[in-house]
Amino acid sequence: MSRREQMAKKVVVKKATAKAKRTPNPAFMKPMQISDALAKIVGSESIPRTEVVKKLWDYIKKHKLQDAVNKREINADENLKAVFGGKSKVSMFEMTKLVSKHLS
Repeated sequence: MSRREQMAKKVVVKKATAKAKRTPNPAFMKPMQISDALAKIVGSESIPRTEVVKKLWDYIKKHKLQDAVNKREINADENLKAVFGGKSKVSMFEMTKLVSKHLS
């Protein structure tokens, strides 16, 4: 039996399984209490973490705070500096870590 025949035989043996339907994680949708500094940016007192990140990106893009050369860097204005612990430049990966300090 050639290698090709063996591979064809293996393909025939495999059966298609039904993919399990994905359910949303309720922990991500749980409303979080937001600090006053972060509330100035996202405009709400209590929203889920996913919405906080979404609204932060909306704010960053609206005010053109994303670095022109390195899109992974965010140049903070005065409102964002309060959230980012006084840092004037933050990477997008560091942003979520700094924002989590303002959620409870």
